[in-house]
Amino acid sequence: MRVLRVGSRGTDVMEIQSLLKKIGYNPGPIDGIYGQQTKNAVTQFQRDNGLDADGIIGPQTYKVLDILLRGYDTYYIQPGDTLWKISRDYFTTLNRVIAANPGINPFQLQIGQRIVVPYGIDIVDTDIDYTYEIMERDIQGLKARYPFIEVGVAGESVLGKKLYYIKLGNGPNQVFYNASHHALEWITTPVLMKFTENFLKSYTNGKEIRGYDLEQIWNNSSIYIMPMVNPDGVDLVLNGLSTDNPYYNELINWNNGSTDFSRVWQSNIRGVDLNHNYPARWEESRRRALELGITGPGPTRYGGPFPLSEPETETVTEFVKNHNFRLVLAYHTQGEVIFWQFEDLQPPVARTIGEMFERASGYRLAEITGIGAYAGMKDWFIQEYRRPGYTIEAGLGRNPLPISQFDKIYNDNEEILLLASIV
Repeated sequence: MRVLRVGSRGTDVMEIQSLLKKIGYNPGPIDGIYGQQTKNAVTQFQRDNGLDADGIIGPQTYKVLDILLRGYDTYYIQPGDTLWKISRDYFTTLNRVIAANPGINPFQLQIGQRIVVPYGIDIVDTDIDYTYEIMERDIQGLKARYPFIEVGVAGESVLGKKLYYIKLGNGPNQVFYNASHHALEWITTPVLMKFTENFLKSYTNGKEIRGYDLEQIWNNSSIYIMPMVNPDGVDLVLNGLSTDNPYYNELINWNNGSTDFSRVWQSNIRGVDLNHNYPARWEESRRRALELGITGPGPTRYGGPFPLSEPETETVTEFVKNHNFRLVLAYHTQGEVIFWQFEDLQPPVARTIGEMFERASGYRLAEITGIGAYAGMKDWFIQEYRRPGYTIEAGLGRNPLPISQFDKIYNDNEEILLLASIV
């Protein structure tokens, strides 16, 4: 991580501000700008942790902050330790410590025994610009806290970023949720990540969410979540264009000469709109794009040189082929609508389920027309399997939706995510 000081700006500043606020300091607005108030909060944190109190986040300060960002620490049992004492010292709960250490016997601790101790704070932050690096660390943190979950890599992006998936449950009813096909729509990634954390936290504590029995879901269903399909594009939107990007010159050209990708870029790093790259009447999508003057790579709507030309879409289709998904949800923004059809190939039950999602979310079941009606992920799934597939357009406004909309978007969609696992 780079050294952060007054004047620094960026998503890394924002995540530090969010963490400081979460653990009881006051860094000021969570805005990604390292001002005097953030410096004062860092200085106090440094004093409280025996660090040089200079208000600058260098290697030593970041080393301490990083443990908190990961959400857990590695601890070796000392003479006189009990799990209750360790839980108290780390401001966490006994249940969290036990969940992170399957098979541990609280009455037979051994001196020198290595355990994982989760802090008493949530891992997934919902007040920050949610980058690939943050997601990757959060996935590692969730795996450490809940080692019984399955975390895997389905494939890689153009630039070699891992396309992670998380599996919740061990039941035969398989469903698939994915997000961030479109770079500007990155807010859908923390929606799925926060759902994952809330589900696991309640499941391990034996609690329900919205009246849903999570143990029953765990035993009967397997929820596969791919939280970021387009990590290269999300990185471009949130962190900007790096001079060492292998597509640096091409990207500026594709972006009409501009180096600002933060308001327009939906595509992957090669200028392909991933949700127009699936083999579901791709030729019709291409024809309509040409009518709109879209002839090659750019910010949006270009479906690539041929179907599944991109490693991201190829990864998603292979992942689906290797499972037996009853239903898929593809998360996008915006409009507060649910698209559920493709060429009248969807089964009759798709509308019934869609109406249940309507009631759960307040969103409207709708039919899509124009170029958006072809070559999408849910279109391909419906075409290939004749099973229910849904594009959920969360939130309202103009993309990218601000993170201030997160709470409403999450509250609107939490029951859909639960319901889809059992219908």
